[in-house]
Order: sequence, then structure tokens, then C-alpha cells
Amino acid sequence: MKAHELKGQTIAFAGSGGLDSCTITRWLTDLGVKVVSMTLDLGQPDDPDLGAVKERMLAAGAAEALVLDGRELLAEEGLQVIQAQALYEGDYWNTTGLARHVTTRILLNEMRKRGIKLLSHGATGRGNDQVRFQIVTNMLEPDYAVYAPWRDDTFLAAFGGRKEMIDYCTERGVPVKASHSKPYSTDANMLGLTHEAGKLESLEVGALAIEPEFGVLPTQAPDKIESVAIQFEMGRPVAINGKKISVREAIQVANEIGGRNGVGIALHLVENRFVGIKSRGIYETPGMHVLGRAYEYLLQLILDRRSRRIFNQLSEMLAEQIYQGYWYDTASEAAKGAVGSFARFATGTIKLDLYKGHTLFGGATGVTHCLYSETAASMEKVGEFNHADSEGFLNVLGVSAKILARSGQVSPD
Repeated sequence: MKAHELKGQTIAFAGSGGLDSCTITRWLTDLGVKVVSMTLDLGQPDDPDLGAVKERMLAAGAAEALVLDGRELLAEEGLQVIQAQALYEGDYWNTTGLARHVTTRILLNEMRKRGIKLLSHGATGRGNDQVRFQIVTNMLEPDYAVYAPWRDDTFLAAFGGRKEMIDYCTERGVPVKASHSKPYSTDANMLGLTHEAGKLESLEVGALAIEPEFGVLPTQAPDKIESVAIQFEMGRPVAINGKKISVREAIQVANEIGGRNGVGIALHLVENRFVGIKSRGIYETPGMHVLGRAYEYLLQLILDRRSRRIFNQLSEMLAEQIYQGYWYDTASEAAKGAVGSFARFATGTIKLDLYKGHTLFGGATGVTHCLYSETAASMEKVGEFNHADSEGFLNVLGVSAKILARSGQVSPD
């Protein structure tokens, strides 16, 4: 879809109030497109004044500028990520990817009310966000169209990069929160922050080069341990340090506690984008990291060997599903249902000791479905597990081991 095809039409634009959003809105308006800007309140710490974002989008030419609340939905979806331990490539809590799914779902709901069937966004043609906006829209509203300026030759010819966009907005009096000297870009929501591009594209620049917004760098954290107790009931955090909380509050409190101890701050990952190139991100996810590690310690107590194997497969699969834009498809729904069958046993309180970016196990109490038995595991006495019983067990296992050796399949060298 090209810009000239949009003249006279109304589009819903996912506006963040940033440089790209303001530039695209002004540019489309100048082309005769009616832009309805829709901004999501996702608890983003870098831009808490969404009233100001609304004003910037109107100043950029939007016919209307809406602020929609997505915090509760994002918190609930974030909890599902924690329950699934769905970290992409081992270290990324999928905070930006999940936020794109939530954003698109809420935008589509608002678009239905207004009879708008054309969605636009400012995601680039080299990243993952364009995939998420597109796939979620196609999946939830297959008859709706998506216009992506960064895939339009007309737009690309006009704007080669940040400098051209800043100059364009300055010339037209569009207020933007950007400058030629900004060292890197940040995408934020209540679950986490993603820092990338700019100076961070150089591998000679370390992870400590960021200026954290969710707390302090591990090197700047207090030189003392802070303990935190997180109580779960059927997979849901219900109290922190004895104070009852909602899921959204749990994330907010965990962000504060983790952030001031440098936990989940400056996490570095060179990841494989869905479009086939590698990219580098420096992440801040203190709340997800604190709640996620506590939940992982709880899982260690309730999952047996076979359940753990299935869980790990679901975890890896769901992490890729979020990253690639398929969080709402049939496979993900089935996988989330399976994860939920494990979550119903996740009841108990996990104590964590936080110290300069580290999250240490501090203790566990009230784990209703705990499979760990001190008596059975004891090395000091026979208890429920009689050491002598292992003689017959190992004799049986040894039969196949000896057959392998005698068949010549195992070399003694």
C-alpha cells in the first residue's frame, strides 16, 4: 500500500508521540489523510505524561488523539509470560514484543467502534514490530488493512533517517522529543525497557553505557542484601512482603525493588530478529526478572522430571511465538492452556535475596504441592529412600549399558 492511495481516507495510527509518530502524522496529514492517533497507556516510565503525548500528536496534525488504557491487559499478559518462563533466546522477557500484541488488540477494539478499517504504525522495515502489528491485525481482523510508511518508497525517499525527520518537524513547528545528538533509542512499558540503535550498535560499547530508567546499574546498587518475599496462589502473585497486591501492583512493586538493587538492569542480548538479521538490545526488566526468578524457584519444587521436559518445550516455543507475532494463534492458545495446567499447582512463598544485580534463592515456605522431600533427599539417613534399593535398580540399568559395549557401539578409548 502506498501513500497516494490513502488520500481522503481515515486511518488509526499507533502514535507514541515520538519522532517517528509525529513525522508520519504530519506527512500523512499533508497528503490529505485523516489521522486518528491512538496512544496506549502501558505504564511507560519514560513518558508518564500521556496528556503531553496527546498534545504533541494533535500538534503534528492528527484529527483526533486518543489515550487508551492497556495497563491491566499488559499486566495479565506479562503474568502469562512469567508463568511460561518465556524468555527469548534465554535472556529477554519479550516485553516489547508482548506490548505490541496488546497494543494492536486494543487498537483494533477501538477501530471497530469507530468503523475504521485501516491501521498504520511507525515500525521500521528491518525490525520485528512490523511483523507483530501485521500478523496480529491479519489474525484478529483479516479484512482490515495495514499501512507501514517505512515500507513505502515515497516515505523512504523523503526521510532517510532521524536527521531528515527532525528537520522536517522543526520546519513545520511540530514539537518533538528528539535531537540530533540522542545516543540511542528507547522503547518502554511497565514490563520493561529496550535500548537499541545509535551508539549501542557498536559492540565496543558495553551494556553499562545506558542510563537506566527503572533503577540503577548493578555497579551502583547498595552494598547490602535486600530480601523480598513473594507469595503465589495458583500461579498468581498475591502478596509481596506480606502486603496483598494485584498482578499490576506486583509488577510495579517488583520494578521498584529490583530496580534499586540493579536486578534485571543492563541485560545484554545480541538476538536473531525474525526478519533474518541480528540486532543488539540492552534491556531493563527488573519486575519481570524478580517475579520470574521467584516463579522459577517455585517451579523447581513442583515439577517432576517429565513435567519439566514438557514445560521447557512450551517455554521455548511460546517465547518464539511472542517474538515472531503469534501470541494469539491456535498453537499459542493451546500452549498457554498447557502452561496453565502447571500454574494451578504453583502456590507458595518464595524469598529472594537481591544484591547488586543478583537474584539469590532465600527460602521457600507454604509450597502446597511441593515434590521436594527433605527425608527422601537426605544423605544423612535412610528415611523414605533406602540406599540399598538402588542395587537392583542399577543392575537393571546396567544390562543395556553392557549390551552397548559388547556390540561394539561404545569405544573403550
